[in-house]
Amino acid sequence: MSSVMQFLDGVATLPHNLLELVNARKIDGGFDALGEATESPGDSSNTFSSVMTESFVSAFVLCPTRGLSNVDPTQYLGLFNSSNMGDPSNHIVAVELDTVQTAEFNDIDANHVGIDINSVVSEVASSAGYFMDDGTFVNLFLSSGEPMQVWIEYDSKQKQLNVTLHPLHVSKPKNPLLSLQKDLSPYILEFMYVGFSSSTGIRTSSHYILGWTFKINGTAPDIDTSHLPEVPRFDQPKDQSEKGVLAVSLILSGITMLIVLILGLWLFLKRKKLLEVLEDWEVQFGPHRFAYKVLHTATKGFKETELLGKGGFGKVFKGTLPVSNIEIAVKMVSHDSRQGMREFIAEIATIGRLRHPNLVRLLGYCRRKGELYLVYDCMPKGSLDKFLYHHHNEKLDWSERFKIIKDVAAGLYYLHQQWVQVIIHRDIKPANILLDGSMNAKLGDFGLAKLCDHGIDPQTSYVAGTLGYISPELSRTGKASTSSDVFAFGVVMLEIACGRKPVLPRASESEMVLTDWVLECWENGDIMQVLDQNIEQENIEEQVMLVLKLGLLCSHPVVAIRPNMSSVIQFLDSVAQLPHNLLDIMSAQELNRGNENLSEEADSPESSSVASLTFTESFVSHGR
Repeated sequence: MSSVMQFLDGVATLPHNLLELVNARKIDGGFDALGEATESPGDSSNTFSSVMTESFVSAFVLCPTRGLSNVDPTQYLGLFNSSNMGDPSNHIVAVELDTVQTAEFNDIDANHVGIDINSVVSEVASSAGYFMDDGTFVNLFLSSGEPMQVWIEYDSKQKQLNVTLHPLHVSKPKNPLLSLQKDLSPYILEFMYVGFSSSTGIRTSSHYILGWTFKINGTAPDIDTSHLPEVPRFDQPKDQSEKGVLAVSLILSGITMLIVLILGLWLFLKRKKLLEVLEDWEVQFGPHRFAYKVLHTATKGFKETELLGKGGFGKVFKGTLPVSNIEIAVKMVSHDSRQGMREFIAEIATIGRLRHPNLVRLLGYCRRKGELYLVYDCMPKGSLDKFLYHHHNEKLDWSERFKIIKDVAAGLYYLHQQWVQVIIHRDIKPANILLDGSMNAKLGDFGLAKLCDHGIDPQTSYVAGTLGYISPELSRTGKASTSSDVFAFGVVMLEIACGRKPVLPRASESEMVLTDWVLECWENGDIMQVLDQNIEQENIEEQVMLVLKLGLLCSHPVVAIRPNMSSVIQFLDSVAQLPHNLLDIMSAQELNRGNENLSEEADSPESSSVASLTFTESFVSHGR
């Protein structure tokens, strides 16, 4: 290891025959580490020559560990999985060479180079090619099988990462293919592994690293192309016997394919009446369709012993997929459900494309004789409402409750402001907040979700949601918005802290409505009395006060007063402070219940006036 550090610090130099030592290094899938690096003491430069065959994705990687566990070796490049995408604790920086266009990762095309940080969603990307000195762009095809050279250079002073690609017979272009202006020091640990990773999915393909050089505080030495090894799958002489074997193999393969096609056609005609016609919306999500037989076996025939829960939509069963042994949850949509097919399609079209650690992942779907099924990752701990109201022997402590609030806020922030479109959930409540085995909270049930483009108001005309979580303007106009989601989230925050439902019909008038009760106790100087009696109050008063006050702010009846989810995240992370006159703002809500102009706005504006108080977005974000 001391030698490795000398190489990286520029004290020692790599041997001149390193290419012969490395030879044609083949990357068949997953992360392959070649060495270690330090925390970028200065400029760094790296170049390698490679050959790609067929279609797949590979990457040059800076990674904190040599062996990555619990990663997906297919679409997540052997570096991530669906739950840690975007996690800042990954500390992974990669340059991907991608020949498969994946819509859910916002790939620009099926032949591009991208810079990835903690995620396979590229920070910047460009179609593969290079710029000539006169500015002309020349396309390159990554899977052509022709050797290419890639330069990856980081300037720590300029905080700029450049990537340059060119064929071996062309000298290094002056202008890089793409650049990222970003300080990488927060993503680089003291010790990092440098190497390559690749994935192929169901295809058979290879990526050969023919040569590689690396240097810190300087430009990496160019690769001597005369010493590069031959690629096993290209430029190899074939004798006549090999050609004969190839011809016979092709003939036998053709005959076999013909037999298979004939048998397939016969089976199709025989079972034509049992096949269902794919609707237009199913074509896009066809790969996620499960066979009913698989789900029937996984859930033991949908036995009552496997029942996880039920509601107005239908029943949810626990299951285990036969081959992979992956635990799943199968939601069976009721025939008499009021939403029916519309809810089903909404979930398929929405959550099927979302990837976030605080959103329940939709694995697929199934249709059979009009029956509708949605298949999710199994959340073994069940829903939040069970812990709040039904698990009498297993109560949540405050740290667990606060983490659940932050998890749901992160998921909702992603839906409102981080995804390519705005997603309004419209049914945020404890029953739709699910907990995994580690008590991480995930927002689920997107049956009522509404999509719209950023800056465009959604066109809704009917009230959707659950009583107690529906904002005043939504019940009056039927127009759902991100602010109506924030209102419901505010109620949930209070519900988690107080351990009671939003409305108690049999309670006294002062305690019947949760938001009114909490505000009244705050005005009387004893807001802590609303805290759930099952929570120990030692050393948590500051966080409890924050949650209760922020819950009231989010559930304010006036739309313009409510913060957006990015501000909510700042408050919960203590990056921003609530305004000192917040109680005055909350107490003024009665004066503004009749203010139609303010409460019917679809989202919080830059600034607005409430009675004699002024409340601005910058005020919410940064405090006084």
